[in-house]
Amino acid sequence: MPTDLFKTLTYLSIHLTIGFSVAYVMTGSVALAGGIAIIEPCINAVAFFFHEKAWQRVGAGRKLLAV
Repeated sequence: MPTDLFKTLTYLSIHLTIGFSVAYVMTGSVALAGGIAIIEPCINAVAFFFHEKAWQRVGAGRKLLAV
């Protein structure tokens, strides 16, 4: 499994746990907390993956400019 994908999945699992916990404390509803915990971190994980890819390109561009 590529490192970027593994990093994204581990980040997702942490985010799901935190998202559910915060939403449950705020709402007291397991169903609502579960919905929030599934939707928000999943979207955020996809954004994080592309954010990492963009930073890799920035790093590669800097290497090209340094040469």
